[in-house]
Amino acid sequence: MQYKEGTGWKACYNEEKGTYGAEIIFQGSWGLYEISAAVYNSLNKNTRSSEAEELISSGRHLYSHVNDRCGPPYTIVFDDDYAEYCPWMGKKSNPSGKKWSKEMTDAAVELFDSEKQNREQRRKKK
Repeated sequence: MQYKEGTGWKACYNEEKGTYGAEIIFQGSWGLYEISAAVYNSLNKNTRSSEAEELISSGRHLYSHVNDRCGPPYTIVFDDDYAEYCPWMGKKSNPSGKKWSKEMTDAAVELFDSEKQNREQRRKKK
């Protein structure tokens, strides 16, 4: 495994599986993404957090934990295999708050254009 880190982000290349994953962290909330080799190669320790966030969030959203001031914390698992892309999270990740149901997550993926990269993967699992 190869890792890169900067302020507010972390990325990984798993040579064995040929996968790239990354995490964006901001004020207690975080998102995990499947990223491309090009995005991974663009990241380095000097990459500004805003630039890293833009690059990483262009990938497929895998997992989201939100703990902001707008309501109680919650977690959305878009892809149950998120730990294959971001192994530091592990399958036992258990942040505070409620986890969205599969049905609610499926509905959000179908409704929100920002989650369209997850539609094919979630439809196959139904």
